[in-house]
Amino acid sequence: MFARHGHLDVEGHTDADWAGSVTDRRSTSGYFTFVGGNLVSWRICELLWIRNLMRELGFKPKHAMQLNCDNKAAIDIAHNPVQHDRTKHVEVDRHFIKEKLEAKIIKVSFVKSEDQLADVLTKAVTGRVFHSSLSKLGIDDIYAPT
Repeated sequence: MFARHGHLDVEGHTDADWAGSVTDRRSTSGYFTFVGGNLVSWRICELLWIRNLMRELGFKPKHAMQLNCDNKAAIDIAHNPVQHDRTKHVEVDRHFIKEKLEAKIIKVSFVKSEDQLADVLTKAVTGRVFHSSLSKLGIDDIYAPT
Protein backbone atom coordinates (compact mmCIF):
# COMPACT_ATOMS: atom_id res chain seq x y z
CA MET A 1 0.00 0.00 0.00
CA PHE A 2 1.44 3.38 -0.97
CA ALA A 3 1.03 6.25 1.44
CA ARG A 4 1.17 9.99 0.83
CA HIS A 5 4.25 11.48 2.48
CA GLY A 6 4.10 14.94 0.90
CA HIS A 7 7.15 14.57 -1.37
CA LEU A 8 8.43 12.64 -4.40
CA ASP A 9 12.05 12.28 -3.26
CA VAL A 10 13.98 9.26 -4.57
CA GLU A 11 16.01 7.47 -1.89
CA GLY A 12 18.04 4.27 -1.91
CA HIS A 13 19.55 1.95 0.67
CA THR A 14 22.44 -0.36 -0.22
CA ASP A 15 24.34 -3.08 1.60
CA ALA A 16 26.90 -5.73 0.69
CA ASP A 17 28.27 -8.75 2.46
CA TRP A 18 31.59 -9.26 0.67
CA ALA A 19 32.55 -12.96 0.52
CA GLY A 20 30.23 -13.56 3.47
CA SER A 21 29.14 -17.09 2.62
CA VAL A 22 31.12 -19.56 4.73
CA THR A 23 30.50 -22.39 2.26
CA ASP A 24 31.44 -20.84 -1.09
CA ARG A 25 32.79 -17.34 -0.17
CA ARG A 26 30.22 -15.68 -2.44
CA SER A 27 29.24 -12.09 -1.91
CA THR A 28 25.71 -10.83 -1.47
CA SER A 29 24.42 -7.36 -2.19
CA GLY A 30 21.05 -5.73 -1.80
CA TYR A 31 19.35 -2.45 -2.58
CA PHE A 32 16.02 -0.79 -1.85
CA THR A 33 14.61 2.19 -3.76
CA PHE A 34 11.88 4.47 -2.43
CA VAL A 35 9.89 7.18 -4.26
CA GLY A 36 7.93 9.57 -2.10
CA GLY A 37 8.66 7.41 0.95
CA ASN A 38 7.24 4.25 -0.67
CA LEU A 39 9.22 1.14 -1.62
CA VAL A 40 9.18 0.65 -5.40
CA SER A 41 12.18 -1.59 -6.22
CA TRP A 42 15.24 -3.29 -4.85
CA ARG A 43 18.12 -2.73 -7.33
CA ILE A 44 20.56 0.23 -7.66
CA CYS A 45 20.15 0.92 -11.37
CA GLU A 46 16.49 1.65 -10.72
CA LEU A 47 17.51 4.84 -8.90
CA LEU A 48 18.65 6.38 -12.17
CA TRP A 49 15.82 4.81 -14.18
CA ILE A 50 13.18 6.12 -11.75
CA ARG A 51 14.76 9.58 -11.80
CA ASN A 52 14.61 9.66 -15.62
CA LEU A 53 11.04 8.32 -15.65
CA MET A 54 9.91 10.96 -13.17
CA ARG A 55 11.53 13.69 -15.30
CA GLU A 56 9.69 12.42 -18.38
CA LEU A 57 6.43 12.51 -16.40
CA GLY A 58 7.11 16.15 -15.48
CA PHE A 59 8.38 15.71 -11.91
CA LYS A 60 11.70 17.49 -11.83
CA PRO A 61 14.01 16.48 -8.96
CA LYS A 62 14.55 19.18 -6.34
CA HIS A 63 17.82 17.73 -5.04
CA ALA A 64 20.17 14.75 -5.34
CA MET A 65 18.84 11.26 -4.70
CA GLN A 66 19.84 9.93 -1.29
CA LEU A 67 21.76 6.61 -1.27
CA ASN A 68 22.29 5.29 2.27
CA CYS A 69 25.26 3.02 2.94
CA ASP A 70 26.69 1.61 6.18
CA ASN A 71 30.21 1.15 4.77
CA LYS A 72 32.43 4.20 5.33
CA ALA A 73 35.22 2.71 3.17
CA ALA A 74 32.87 2.35 0.19
CA ILE A 75 31.71 5.95 0.63
CA ASP A 76 35.32 7.17 0.84
CA ILE A 77 36.30 5.24 -2.31
CA ALA A 78 33.33 6.72 -4.21
CA HIS A 79 34.35 10.26 -3.21
CA ASN A 80 38.13 9.87 -3.49
CA PRO A 81 39.60 11.16 -6.79
CA VAL A 82 42.75 9.05 -6.31
CA GLN A 83 42.58 5.56 -7.80
CA HIS A 84 43.77 3.07 -5.18
CA ASP A 85 45.51 -0.16 -6.23
CA ARG A 86 43.20 -2.20 -4.03
CA THR A 87 40.07 -0.97 -5.80
CA LYS A 88 40.93 -2.11 -9.33
CA HIS A 89 38.17 -4.74 -9.21
CA VAL A 90 35.58 -1.96 -8.81
CA GLU A 91 37.23 0.63 -11.05
CA VAL A 92 34.39 0.84 -13.60
CA ASP A 93 31.64 1.02 -10.95
CA ARG A 94 33.61 3.56 -8.91
CA HIS A 95 33.95 5.88 -11.89
CA PHE A 96 30.24 5.50 -12.69
CA ILE A 97 29.20 6.38 -9.12
CA LYS A 98 31.78 9.20 -8.92
CA GLU A 99 30.34 10.73 -12.11
CA LYS A 100 26.84 10.71 -10.58
CA LEU A 101 28.17 12.23 -7.32
CA GLU A 102 29.95 15.05 -9.17
CA ALA A 103 26.80 15.78 -11.20
CA LYS A 104 24.85 15.92 -7.91
CA ILE A 105 22.46 13.23 -9.13
CA ILE A 106 23.25 10.95 -6.18
CA LYS A 107 24.29 11.82 -2.64
CA VAL A 108 25.80 8.94 -0.65
CA SER A 109 25.24 9.13 3.09
CA PHE A 110 26.43 6.96 5.96
CA VAL A 111 23.89 5.19 8.14
CA LYS A 112 24.64 3.06 11.19
CA SER A 113 24.41 -0.69 10.55
CA GLU A 114 21.39 -1.00 12.85
CA ASP A 115 19.57 1.56 10.67
CA GLN A 116 20.50 -0.08 7.34
CA LEU A 117 17.30 -1.38 5.74
CA ALA A 118 19.15 -3.36 3.07
CA ASP A 119 20.66 -5.68 5.73
CA VAL A 120 17.57 -7.91 5.46
CA LEU A 121 18.66 -8.68 1.88
CA THR A 122 22.28 -9.53 2.67
CA LYS A 123 22.47 -11.26 6.05
CA ALA A 124 20.56 -13.01 8.79
CA VAL A 125 18.95 -10.51 11.16
CA THR A 126 17.04 -10.93 14.40
CA GLY A 127 13.27 -11.21 14.35
CA ARG A 128 12.99 -7.75 15.92
CA VAL A 129 15.20 -6.18 13.22
CA PHE A 130 13.37 -8.09 10.47
CA HIS A 131 9.90 -6.95 11.58
CA SER A 132 11.12 -3.40 12.19
CA SER A 133 12.57 -3.36 8.65
CA LEU A 134 9.30 -4.63 7.17
CA SER A 135 7.46 -1.80 8.86
CA LYS A 136 9.98 0.80 7.59
CA LEU A 137 9.65 -0.68 4.09
CA GLY A 138 5.88 -0.23 4.24
CA ILE A 139 5.29 -3.99 4.11
CA ASP A 140 2.42 -4.70 6.46
CA ASP A 141 0.12 -7.67 6.90
CA ILE A 142 -3.19 -6.30 5.67
CA TYR A 143 -4.94 -9.35 7.13
CA ALA A 144 -3.52 -8.92 10.65
CA PRO A 145 -6.19 -8.28 13.30
CA THR A 146 -6.40 -4.65 14.36
